[in-house]
Amino acid sequence: MSSRTLAGTSEPLLRVEDLHVEFHTEDGVVHAVDGITYQVLPGGTLGIVGESGSGKTVSSLTTMGLTRPQGAHISGRILFEGRDLVTLSDAEMRKIRGNDIAMVFQDPLSSLHPFYKVGAQLIEAVRAHNDVSKSTARERAVDLLGLVGIPDPARRIDDYPHEFSGGMRQRAMIAMALANEPKLLIADEPTTALDVTVQAQILALMERLQRELGMAIVIITHDLGVVAELADDIAVMYAGRIVETTSAERLFESPQHPYTWGLLKSIPSLEGSRERELVPIPGSPPSLISRPRGCHFHPRCAYVQPEHKVVDPHLEQVPGEPDHHVACLLSPEERRGLWHALQEGRTPHEAIETVGLQEGGA
Repeated sequence: MSSRTLAGTSEPLLRVEDLHVEFHTEDGVVHAVDGITYQVLPGGTLGIVGESGSGKTVSSLTTMGLTRPQGAHISGRILFEGRDLVTLSDAEMRKIRGNDIAMVFQDPLSSLHPFYKVGAQLIEAVRAHNDVSKSTARERAVDLLGLVGIPDPARRIDDYPHEFSGGMRQRAMIAMALANEPKLLIADEPTTALDVTVQAQILALMERLQRELGMAIVIITHDLGVVAELADDIAVMYAGRIVETTSAERLFESPQHPYTWGLLKSIPSLEGSRERELVPIPGSPPSLISRPRGCHFHPRCAYVQPEHKVVDPHLEQVPGEPDHHVACLLSPEERRGLWHALQEGRTPHEAIETVGLQEGGA
C-alpha cells in the first residue's frame, strides 16, 4: 500500500465480502456481480478495472444503496466502518449517502440538472446533510468550486451546466461529491469523454484532494492507464467477477491473468517502438444471463486449454506473492512463461509454442 494510505491504519474503511447482485428479467437472471470481495483502507485508493458490462458500476451503486430501487437481489456483506450497508434501511442509507460516501457519476452533463444553476445544485447538496442557512451554504459552494480549480467561482456559481465545459462540469460534480467531506469517494469513469489534457488535470485534482482531505477513493474505469499512478491496489473484473487483484505496482510488473494481459497490451505506450501495434482483446464480453461454462473468459482467451471449458476457476494466491490473487487455470509457471514471451514482443501463438501449450484448447 502506498504512502497515500493513512499511516498506522490497519482496519479497512470499506470491506466488500462475497457480494452477489442479481436482477430478475423476462430473459432470465442477470448475474451482474458474482461473489466479489475487496477492501479499501482509509486514505487509500482502489482501482476497479474492466470492460463495459463487467459489473464494476453495479458493485459501487450497490455500495451506495442505489440498486435497491431497481429490484436487485443482493447477498453478501458491505462493511463500512464495521456497519453492514446491505442490512441498513433506506432512511439509514440516505444519511450515509452523500455524507460519508459520495459518488461521481460517469456523465456530468446528465448528472447535473440542466434547468438549475450549478450553484443551486451545490447548495442543495450542502443543505441536505447540514442544518445551515442558504447564505452559508452558498459560501460553502463557492469555496468548493474554488477547491476543484474552477476560476472566478463567485461568478461561475450562477452559471447553468451547459455554460461549463466538459472538464468544468466534471470538476463541479467532484465539488458536489465533496460537499460534506466524505470519508469515501467513488468515481465512476471520471475522465470518460474528456480529452487527454483534461483527463490528466482531473486525475491530478483527485489525487490532490485526497491528499488534502484524507479520504479514500474507489475509481472505476475500463482503462488501466487511468489508474496507473492514482491507485494503490487494482481489482480486475470480468463477467461480474474479480479475476485478479494486487497492488498497482505488481499488476503492471507481473500480471497473472490473460484478460489483464489483454488490457495492458491495448494501452498506447510512449516506450518501445512507435510501430508497435495495439493488440485488442478478440470477441466481446459474455452475456451475464448465459455465461460460458467453465472459465468465463475462455471463449476469448488465446491460451485456453480443454479443462478451461469445464472447470470454473476461483481466486487463489499467486505463490510467493501474499497480496496477489488470480482466478486462472494456467499454472503459475505457464503464466510467467507466457507473460515473459509477450514482453519480449512475441505473438500469443509464439508464446504458446514457447511454453509448450496446446493452441486453441484442442
